[in-house]
Amino acid sequence: MSAVLPVLKPEDFTSDQDVRWCPGCGDYSILAQMKKVLPEIGVPPEQTVFISGIGCSSRFPYYVNTYGVHSIHGRAPAVATGLKLTRPELSVWVITGDGDALSIGGNHFIHLLRRNVDLNIVLFNNRIYGLTKGQYSPTSIEGQITKSTPMGVVDHPLNPISIAVGAEATFIARSVDSNVKHLAYTLKRAAAHKGTSFVEVYQNCNVFNDGAWAYAQDKATREDTTLELEHGKPMIFGKNRDKGIRLHGVDLEVVDLQNGSIKEDDLLFHDEQAS
Repeated sequence: MSAVLPVLKPEDFTSDQDVRWCPGCGDYSILAQMKKVLPEIGVPPEQTVFISGIGCSSRFPYYVNTYGVHSIHGRAPAVATGLKLTRPELSVWVITGDGDALSIGGNHFIHLLRRNVDLNIVLFNNRIYGLTKGQYSPTSIEGQITKSTPMGVVDHPLNPISIAVGAEATFIARSVDSNVKHLAYTLKRAAAHKGTSFVEVYQNCNVFNDGAWAYAQDKATREDTTLELEHGKPMIFGKNRDKGIRLHGVDLEVVDLQNGSIKEDDLLFHDEQAS
């Protein structure tokens, strides 16, 4: 007779540690959705491991009641790879930020994606170094005023999704800290993927870079500026579902669907399996 497995609840993944992020930080939302999703994944806390590097996001392992490793700057992918290869039965998550993953950790990040080890990466992107109080990061935009760039950032920002595509990652997704339904769905899909899953989360740092992702977070405008991809569905967006994306030569073009000359079949359709 097989044993009956206990039903997991979010409380099973809640640690006894005080959460020490700034009030209003987007990290709280990501933590809440992760604790909501973990019971649905069905892997018990003792078989789950969160590994982080250095940064605000990297305090994450303290705040979930699982095994965790708060490792060194940029090296979480290397630690996670070693753990997963030696203990393949574990559910392994890498929690990182735009600075941790894309500056000192850039090399490890790229090669983890390339190797396609069966683990999950969640990158909190707030376009700033928050832990060290507001220096520019690899994703800060040109002209951005920060503590370390008082005359404005001169570098072109890195795009984490483009890097993942270039490394031929097998699962790539993006979500927003304030869109909790989509974020939870995305994390659950990432956990189900066999291979390396990569999820970039637009995360607001309300202290050092407030409003960095306003276009994707503002409920009044986000439907007109963001597109939620669904397998087999045409690329349509907008508050009134009146905008679409199609190919124009080799470039992408946003078109007005209220124009009677453009049909749904003229648009691009999302294919999750396309390489």
